[in-house]
Amino acid sequence: MLTPVTDTDGAPFWGYARQGELRVQACADCGELRFPPRPCCPHCRSFAQEWRRMEGTGRIWSYVRPHPPLLPAYAEQAPYPVIVVELSDAPRIRLVGNLVSQAGARLDSVPPGRLRIGARVQVVFTGDGLPQWVLERP
Repeated sequence: MLTPVTDTDGAPFWGYARQGELRVQACADCGELRFPPRPCCPHCRSFAQEWRRMEGTGRIWSYVRPHPPLLPAYAEQAPYPVIVVELSDAPRIRLVGNLVSQAGARLDSVPPGRLRIGARVQVVFTGDGLPQWVLERP
């Protein structure tokens, strides 16, 4: 399994994820949410920031099912769904992740027929703090 590449701006996201929390960076001056994390607010240019807890629900905004050639560690699970999730409490924020049947399940654990744009999803976390997504109504 790949591990996330962390930088100074994104490290808090992964720290919260290891605690089972989905948080998004926000400007501490104007309140604008932003993802991916970055040092400066694109709205007001402030460097003040905070991390806001999200409820962890959303809908599938888009998806793809990658086929080989892939990274060798994932080839045996291909094809599998990679989804773009539009967050319920922050509709302009979209996160990329895997749709799985439960936290830590194989990447191919959701049948292709269950995948549809607009389906409601809920975040779950692996033991290592990797955010994944499950269907709200399996």
